[in-house]
Amino acid sequence: MAELRIAVSRLRRELAALPADFPDRAIAEDELAALAAMAAGGLPEIPRLRSSLLLIAGAIGSVSALARGLGGVREAVELFGRPPGPG
Repeated sequence: MAELRIAVSRLRRELAALPADFPDRAIAEDELAALAAMAAGGLPEIPRLRSSLLLIAGAIGSVSALARGLGGVREAVELFGRPPGPG
């Protein structure tokens, strides 16, 4: 949980410091808030973690300044187990 809290906090700070506005910024901020709440509340729902990660990635994926922070959140989510593979 600590890794998730740290990664989410870091990405939230990076996003807040980013002066550029982009269309899906509010989605990223909302989903990061949801991840922060899950991390603070104990054991999160794994499908919800993955869903939030996908929404965040879709919202900020093209903002290269946030790529490292997004990678940190992805790695923290993967600590809860990788999604099942095809087949």
